[in-house]
Order: sequence, then structure tokens, then C-alpha cells
Amino acid sequence: MDMKEILKSGIEQALQETIKSGGLPAGEYPEIVLEVPPQKEFGDFSTNIAMQSARVARQNPRAIAEALIGHMDFEWLERAEVAGAGFINFFLKSDMVYDTLKAILNAGDQYGVQPLRARDTIQVEYVSANPTGPLHVGHGRGAAYGSALVNLLRAAGYNVQSEYYINDAGNQIDNMAISIEYRFQELQGATLVFPPKRNEDGSMPEFDIPEGALVFPENGYRGPDIIETAKAIAEREGFDKLNAMNEADRVALFKEEGLKEKLARLEETLSNFRVTFDNWFSERTVHETDEIHHSVEALKALGKVYEKNGALWLKSTDYGDDKDRVVIRDNGVPTYLAADIAYHRNKYDRGFKEMIDIWGADHHGYVCRVKAAMAAFGYDPDKLTVLLLQMVALFRDGQLVKLSKRSGDSVTLDELIEEVGVDASRYFFLMRSLDSQLDFDINLAKSRSNDNPVYYIQYAHARIHSIYNQVREAGIAFGDYSDTDFTTLTSEMELELIKKLAEYPEEVVQSAEHRAPHRIARYLYDLASMFHSFYRQGRIIGVDPALQQARLGLITAIALVLRQGLGILGISAPEKM
Repeated sequence: MDMKEILKSGIEQALQETIKSGGLPAGEYPEIVLEVPPQKEFGDFSTNIAMQSARVARQNPRAIAEALIGHMDFEWLERAEVAGAGFINFFLKSDMVYDTLKAILNAGDQYGVQPLRARDTIQVEYVSANPTGPLHVGHGRGAAYGSALVNLLRAAGYNVQSEYYINDAGNQIDNMAISIEYRFQELQGATLVFPPKRNEDGSMPEFDIPEGALVFPENGYRGPDIIETAKAIAEREGFDKLNAMNEADRVALFKEEGLKEKLARLEETLSNFRVTFDNWFSERTVHETDEIHHSVEALKALGKVYEKNGALWLKSTDYGDDKDRVVIRDNGVPTYLAADIAYHRNKYDRGFKEMIDIWGADHHGYVCRVKAAMAAFGYDPDKLTVLLLQMVALFRDGQLVKLSKRSGDSVTLDELIEEVGVDASRYFFLMRSLDSQLDFDINLAKSRSNDNPVYYIQYAHARIHSIYNQVREAGIAFGDYSDTDFTTLTSEMELELIKKLAEYPEEVVQSAEHRAPHRIARYLYDLASMFHSFYRQGRIIGVDPALQQARLGLITAIALVLRQGLGILGISAPEKM
């Protein structure tokens, strides 16, 4: 049990004893929350439990705090003090700090990992980009955040399933197939003409079409990736075979093979970015099984869907939406919302305790609509949490970067990985809360300096391993700290480092609870900063042997926590830099 858990248990015990003695009335008291005070003179930990309990106890918070302290005679507690309006500051005995360090080293790679709570099954759906083109940097932020959140939730003891929703139905796939057809003709010498943007009134400007040229579809995909896809399919299937087919059959083949090709490239990009999924869910599934029709009919039977102007409308205004939404168009074609409703109904029917969707901020209007449909079915809409991901702005040399060097379109995730690397890309995507816009400085991400936060953290881990190398060269035995006397660690910095390490399990729990991987990124940066300061302040080897072993044990615990935290973020922990 770590320091925080011991202290929480002690506070709970004091609370029950105070109630039993008549100092406080019985009641439903709030959860005990501990924080590390901003200044050391305020102790090791503090709690606002007295202030939070004032309404239940109907007493002054300071009086509650004094009553609780009166029942806190613990061997590990040096003293407790009331501060301000009713905060309780705790000062722990050094022995407890040393026991914590021993516990960290004994736990090893399991330190901070919470026991599995099998019933707390959470599904996390993220990225889910259209498989019609390469992933761009915006998708990269969602991929980094989603995969880190999955890792974080698992470390916190949740049973997690990750899912990619493949948008493989609808007009975008048809447009992709047609686009491949035109690029296939281009590969054989055809001249393509690309229509200009329409005028503000919607009309098409006049443009020249050379004799024999083909006009590329207005809604077609113009990126160079489509050329690569067309070439790959043509080389695999054979030009003669494809040319012998009629156009409709060839486009149908391009639709299926193009989708396979795109999904393979997409999966490869994500894998290179250390992102994998437990399940890939095809949108086609809800079409082929007629789940969309069944879902709409079920809502209709519940009186939540009505007909107007030949279309079917969801009564989303009953659940807080600003207007009702079309689910089946007047031509009988389902809207994207209808497919999303069927998909999320499927999620609920799979029995997850909670579902987390990570969407782009441009989908904010969809949240209310999907939740409205789930509520209309009688499902608990609070089981579905939608996290909205804000935009990423790339900067190079202080200038905004909007376009890809290769294609002239948006910068792809592959390009960013190639230029910056996976570790730096993931950290920069994760170092800010997802609901804040991210300014990504390419120059900083590439720099090998202490100004680069991920380099700074990784260098701390590598520096510890360089110390190990020096120890080995000196022939000093290390690695077994079972008999180490950690009471030799008496400097303020050493004790603060141990206390910082003690915070890690709670940081994992709280970061998971708040769906906030960026908190782990911040914690690791702070821990690395403390280590670098410690390293500069004094020697680790070449001191008294007992102190030397204690300090080696301390830095081993630091390396362990750095490695664990970086693992949650999907970032490597190099031993040499």
C-alpha cells in the first residue's frame, strides 16, 4: 500500500472514530481526496475533507478538521495541522518515506498498475477516419490520444476494448472507386482535366477540355495516394485483365480492392505509430444486416421517429437538440446519422459498462443527436462519453505549415513521423489536454536539447543507465536492494524524489478517471526535472558505500517509473542517447 492509500485509510479510520465518539453525526461523507501542497512548508499531503463534509456534519470546517486530527494517532504520522478555512496538512515520518521506496523497488514493473476490475469493461473508439486517403496530423493527435487513453485505463485496472469504426459504406467509397478508375486511365496515357472550384452562386466556371481528355469527377479524390492505389491494383490484377472488363465491373473491382489497399496502408501507418486495435468494425455490417432499418423501425414504434415531407425524422428535440434530424431521406436513403444510431445501438447491445468515442471538434453537433437516439431506445445515454479533439497547428521556423511538401495537400501522419519521429510526435500530441488547440513546433520536436520535453524525459532514463554502466565498469555490485539502508537518504531533494515517486499510482488512477493522458506527460516531465537537478547537485557513485547503494536504489525506482509512464504514452525509454 502506497503512502496515499495509507493516509486515506487513516483519515477514514479517524472519521469513523469521530462519528462513533459523537464528535460528528453519522451520514454519507464525501470521498477523501489528497493533494500535494504547492509549498513544502504545508506538509507532504493535504485534504479538504473537512470543508467537503461541512454540509453533512452541519459544523464549521475547522471544527471538523480539529475533531479528525484528534483521532489521528498513527505511528507513521509526525503531525497534522489545520490550515486556512479547514484544510488538513499532513507531515509524515521519514520511515514511511523509506518504506515507500522499498515497496516501489519490490513491485518492479507492476508499480502503479492497478488490479484488474473485470466488470468495468470500457470500449474506446477512436481515429475512425474515412479509408479513402492517408491519415493527416489531426488524425495523428486522435490516434496518440486514443491509444494512450487505452493504455492508461488498462494500467488503472479497467478491462478495455479498443475499436476502429471503418467508414466503408456511402458515397465516399463510391467516389474513391471512380477516382481510381480515372487514375487507371491516366496510367495508360489518358489526359485528365480537373474542374475548378464552383462560383459562389454554385455555377461551374468555364474551363478548357483538350480533345480526348477526360474530366476528373468534381467530387473525386485528387491526392497522389489515389495514383499509388490505382498503380498497385493495376500491377497486381494486370492491365490486360482490367481493360477487358466493362467499366461498371472494373469500378466495382476498384471499390473492393481499393478499400483493401487503403485499409492496409492505414493499418500500416497506425502500426508504425504504435497504435493497434482490438476490433475493426465495418460500417457495411450495419447495412448488410439491415440494422439501420431495424433501428429506425424500432424508434418509429416507440413514437420517436415521424414522417414529414416523405422523409423520416428523429425527435431529437425531445432530448435537448435544437431541431429534429432526418434519419431516412425522402428517397429512402439512410443518412449518416441513421448509420451512427445503428452502430451505437450495436455497442450498447454488446454490453459495455461505458463507451468512449473520440471525435474531431467539427462533430460536436452530432453528440446530442446520437445520445438522443440512445435515450429514445431506453439506453442510458450517460454510458456514452464523447471526447472532442481540437485542431493541431503545425509550425516550422515560426511559420504555420498547412500543406504537404509531397502532395500540396494537408500534412500526412506518415510525413510527420518521417521528419519528427514517433516518440516526439506522440509526446507533443499528448502534452496538452485534448480540448485545447495544439501548436506543434516541428523544430522543437526535432531538437536534441533540454528544451524538447520528450528528449528531456528520455535523457533522464538514459542518464540513469549511463550511471549503471559506470557502476559495472567500477566492479560495484548493484541491483539487489533488499538489505539497503535507505535512511542514509536524508537530503531534501532525495526525500522529495521519493515522495514524487509515491504520487505515481494515484496519478495513474486520477488521470484515468479524468480521461487525461496529458497528466502523465506532465508528471514525467516534473519527475525528470527533479532527477536532473538531483544529478547536478551531488554524486551518486564514489560516495560512502551505504549511501551509494541507497542512491542507486533511488535512481532505479526513478528509471522504473519513467519507463512505466512512457509506456502508457506509447513512447520508448532508451537506455542510450
